[in-house]
Amino acid sequence: MKVDLNRINALAKKKKEEGLTPAETKEQLKLRKAYLGEIRGQVLGTIDGLKILDKEGNDVTPDKLKHANSQKKHAGNILSNKIPRV
Repeated sequence: MKVDLNRINALAKKKKEEGLTPAETKEQLKLRKAYLGEIRGQVLGTIDGLKILDKEGNDVTPDKLKHANSQKKHAGNILSNKIPRV
């Protein structure tokens, strides 16, 4: 879902200036929730892709993160194998 930041900002401005109707308040909460979900997804995607190295260049990535990364790579390979090549 692509969140409409312009609409979020317009509702925030209207709330400050004149207040929102109950329907607009509900819409604002829904848009904010969707926006925060997108941001969280981006942050988690970035963290999941990290490889942590010490000063000597040794991989010190926590095992839990390594396992999660390998599971995602494996899931991606399974999906890409099912996509027909043209």
